[in-house]
Amino acid sequence: MLLPLVLVAGLLTPAQAPELRVPGAEHAVVARLDDLTTAGTARTGHTDPADWAGLHSAATVNPTGVPGIQIDGYFPDTSTTNTTHGWNHDSQFVIRLPERWNGGLVITGTPGNREQYANDFTIADWVLARGYAFAATDKGNTGVDFHTDGRRPGDAIAEWNHRVTQLTLAARSVVRQRYGKQPRRTFMAGISNGGYLVRWQLENRGGLYDGGVDWEGTLWRARGDNLLDFLPKALRAYPEPDGVRAAGFAAGSEFLWPFHRQYYWELTTQLYQKELDPSYQGAAADYDYAERSRAANCVHQPAAPGGNCVSAAVSRIALTGRITKPLITLHGTLDTLLPISRSSDVYARMVGPHRPFRYHRVEGGNHLDSLVDAHPDRLEPMLPAFRDAFTELAEWVGS
Repeated sequence: MLLPLVLVAGLLTPAQAPELRVPGAEHAVVARLDDLTTAGTARTGHTDPADWAGLHSAATVNPTGVPGIQIDGYFPDTSTTNTTHGWNHDSQFVIRLPERWNGGLVITGTPGNREQYANDFTIADWVLARGYAFAATDKGNTGVDFHTDGRRPGDAIAEWNHRVTQLTLAARSVVRQRYGKQPRRTFMAGISNGGYLVRWQLENRGGLYDGGVDWEGTLWRARGDNLLDFLPKALRAYPEPDGVRAAGFAAGSEFLWPFHRQYYWELTTQLYQKELDPSYQGAAADYDYAERSRAANCVHQPAAPGGNCVSAAVSRIALTGRITKPLITLHGTLDTLLPISRSSDVYARMVGPHRPFRYHRVEGGNHLDSLVDAHPDRLEPMLPAFRDAFTELAEWVGS
C-alpha cells in the first residue's frame, strides 16, 4: 500500500531545501532518500508498485542504491482521477535528483492511463543509476474515466501533451536549482501512450529536447492507421485468422490473440471511442472509423459548437512525422495491441529518410514484457532493447 508522503522519514523543510521550487506547482513535497530506485521507494512510499505492475518480465534485474532527492507534487488542475497520496488531484508529477549527476535529464509520460510512477521500474531505475535526473507526469488525467476530462472530444489526450511540456520546463528549472546549471542533455522516453508523447514533443516542442526513445508509441492519424480503425476490425474478425491478420496483426502472433481479445482489444476501443467519438453508442466491434469520419456522419455536439466528427478530434492530437530532434523508435514484431504494420512501420514512413530517425524492429517483441514469462520460448523482452536504444541515443547526440 502506498504510504502518505507526510509520514515518510527524510522529508526536507523549506528551510532545509529553499532552493528547490517547482515552477507552476500548486503543491510539492521534497524528500532526501537513501535510494531513489524502486528497491528503496517501494519501502518508503515514494512509488506505487501497482502503477508499474505488469510492464516488465519477472526476470528483470534492476540497479539499486541511488541516493538523492525526490519531489512529489501536482500542478493546478480541476480533475481528480488521481488519488495517489490521498491528494485526489490530477497533474501529479515526480522529480528525482541523484546525488551523482551526469548532467542529463530524462522526461517521461506514462503508458496507458496509469499514474506518475508507471515508468519507475522500466525506465527510472536504470537512468537514475547512470546519473540522469528523472521526471514523470500522470499526463493530467488517469484511469478508465480519463475521457471525462475536458469539454471537447480529444481534450483529455491534448492535455497529455501540455502536461509533458509543463513538466519539462519545470524539471529543467529544478535541475538548475539543484546542481547550479542547466542539464547538458534533455531526453524524452516513453512506452505506448508514453511513446506517442515522445513523438509529439519532438515534432512540436523539439527545442526543449536533445532527442528521444519511443517504445511502441501509439499512432494517431486522422485518416486510417490508428487503433480505432484496426482494433474494431480485429474484434469483428476474431477468431477467424485471415480476418485478424488482415486487420494488421502479424502471422505468428495467433497464440497471443485470446489474451488480448479478452483484456485489451475491446476495452481499448471503448475508451478511445468515448474520448474521440463520444456520440457513438454501438458495440466496439461494430465501430467503423472510416464511416464515422465521413462528413455526413459528423454529429453536432453541444461541447463543440459547429459540430465535430471523430477525424476532427483525432486531427487535434495527430502525429505528422516531422520530428525536429533525433528519435529512436523500437517496436516488437509480435505486438498484439498496436501491431507493428499499422503503427511504427507507418510512422517510420511518415518520418521519411531525411530526418534524424532510427528504427529498430525487435523480433519476437510484444507490447507487454510480462507476457515473456508465460511464453519464454516465443517472445523476446523489449526492455533490453530499450536500454540499448537509450545508450545509442546518448552516443548519437554526444551525451
